Amino acid sequence: MAALNHPPFLMYSDGNGNIYEDQTLFVTGRSGWDALPIPLEEWIGLPEGGQLYELPGRRGIGIDVESGEMRLCEKGWAVAAFIPPAHTGLYMAAYETLPDAPTLPLFCYTAAGWYNDELYVPAVRIEQDIRQEATGYDDTQIQSGYNHLLKAYPNNRLVEHLMNNCCMTYTCPAARNLSLGRWECPVPVSPACNANCIGCISFQPQEETIFSTQDRLTFKPTPEEIVEFTVPHLETAAFPIISFGQGCEGEPLLMWETICEAIVEIRKHTQKGSININTNGSIPHAVKALCEAGLNSMRVSTNSAREAIYMAYYKPNNYQFIDLIESLKIAREYGVFTSINYFVFPGMTDSIEEYEALRMLIRETGLNMIQWRNFNIDPDWYLEKIDVPETGECMGVAQLMDLLQEEFPALKYGYFNPPMERIKGDFNLDFAHR
Repeated sequence: MAALNHPPFLMYSDGNGNIYEDQTLFVTGRSGWDALPIPLEEWIGLPEGGQLYELPGRRGIGIDVESGEMRLCEKGWAVAAFIPPAHTGLYMAAYETLPDAPTLPLFCYTAAGWYNDELYVPAVRIEQDIRQEATGYDDTQIQSGYNHLLKAYPNNRLVEHLMNNCCMTYTCPAARNLSLGRWECPVPVSPACNANCIGCISFQPQEETIFSTQDRLTFKPTPEEIVEFTVPHLETAAFPIISFGQGCEGEPLLMWETICEAIVEIRKHTQKGSININTNGSIPHAVKALCEAGLNSMRVSTNSAREAIYMAYYKPNNYQFIDLIESLKIAREYGVFTSINYFVFPGMTDSIEEYEALRMLIRETGLNMIQWRNFNIDPDWYLEKIDVPETGECMGVAQLMDLLQEEFPALKYGYFNPPMERIKGDFNLDFAHR
């Protein structure tokens, strides 16, 4: 990719699947409710596996090449980019929403532009792990692995769910990796949840204007079903991890007793690999029990380090924000590696108020890692749902990352749950040649 001498040009869609550049407008980026110029140094080429979206009912906001003033592109609909895993977007697509515009589906909407016949996005590669690279999936090998697992575990409901639903229907990267016998193995366990997240990808109320992107698990796996296929994975996979808590389920801590029993039984058969849970951290006593059973790592999801913003989005049942803080503390007391699955929303994540709250969370919990995840949600819809008319002074996501790294040099950055090899110290492990 060539170095930029000026911002990329704005792109627009004609509504018929065609995307064009508008050479009269430079792209702007969205931060909170505002459109802003994007620093040249924050643009990178759209990574392989990225895609462009048309944003119906929305006019892109650009900077006039001649006058330097901001104005709308009236030639067509706004365009945004999906950036693939391992990359974090620094600005969202900037646009004005027309009155009858539909709510956008649950994807991320990163700014995108066109420069010298190349696509560019404001983003950073935050993770070197290649486990979800688009080029790493061979459909023939996936089909072979799918056939093998269903034949090897013909009566295992969980394997059937992961292969038929997750791997083949939703093309879930983790389930596809399971079919290929490598890296992180997903282990959904809970059909129920104790939160009512606005952007839940596995359950949306019928009256909502958006749809869940996948169906939720409908049964409670037994410890035997879990152990049956996870032990072989830990024994044979490269950089093996098994992870409770997936996008196709509710909250795994509601099944903590089953998970504890499974962990104890797994460790009777193998000491290899890492056992992880992705959770909302809502039940501290359950986290304690899991740590005592042999949990190695825990990732707690949050849209904010601020209680009010968290509660407005998660709408929890029978737990409070303080519970996830307590769960992170407990896990660290047991030596468990802790991460937050941090939903990055430019203009909220990088606000001064959020920065101060995040600093406090890191200090208070002894957090090991931040997974800088792109927030898959319609920006307008989200801010309206959590009732945020103004987002306050912001510093930029890139500067936020730099400041936190300077203050907390031991804090790790990434996008995925690290395998045991990285947890033990080789955090810059080169996955590309293993």
